[in-house]
Amino acid sequence: MRGDIILVGEEHRSAAEQIIERLKDEIASSPRRYTMTVAGESGSGKSETGQALANALEERDIRAVVLQQDDYYVLPPRFNDAARRANFAWVGTSEVRLDLLDQHLTLARAGSDTITKPLVDYAANQINEETISLDGVDVVIAEGVYTSLCESVDRRVFIARNRLETMEHRMKRGREEFDPFIEEVLVKEHEIISQHRDRADVVITREYDVEFITV
Repeated sequence: MRGDIILVGEEHRSAAEQIIERLKDEIASSPRRYTMTVAGESGSGKSETGQALANALEERDIRAVVLQQDDYYVLPPRFNDAARRANFAWVGTSEVRLDLLDQHLTLARAGSDTITKPLVDYAANQINEETISLDGVDVVIAEGVYTSLCESVDRRVFIARNRLETMEHRMKRGREEFDPFIEEVLVKEHEIISQHRDRADVVITREYDVEFITV
């Protein structure tokens, strides 16, 4: 997303280092391009963790690209907010083109050299398009609230922090006004996302410790 603020902290770097150290041999032996997702509630640190994972891979000479679910929303940010307020049932996976994101992960796995994807310009309230190169890329990481639902994935990371624990982080990113309606949205998102933890291979706890489930 154009204009997004990503503040990678030591907790993100530490968690990413543990995850990549555990997965590096699996990634190296993969017969095709490797895919990962990072999911969790708003403000849980998905973008930062996704970037930290990419950085940890690059330090091992493994090239990585991060895809943001925020670029795959059906409507631009302000229009999406209006749609939510007009019909609260709009809140949830229907807001996001998860099928397109999964299609791009499938293309990445299949060895595609490029992906032409949406690009949200938050300030301009627009959804544009960009083509990114995957030439020489070994790992594609998709981060976002609902990315655990994608199917073309080798490993899923889930950040187990709830909306109250992430409030300070959300305020630092400063992307939205905090009003009672936004809190209602976050409650509904929590109800949806909490069910996705069972799909995870790796869980990052509220203290940012790392738990390996099936890796």
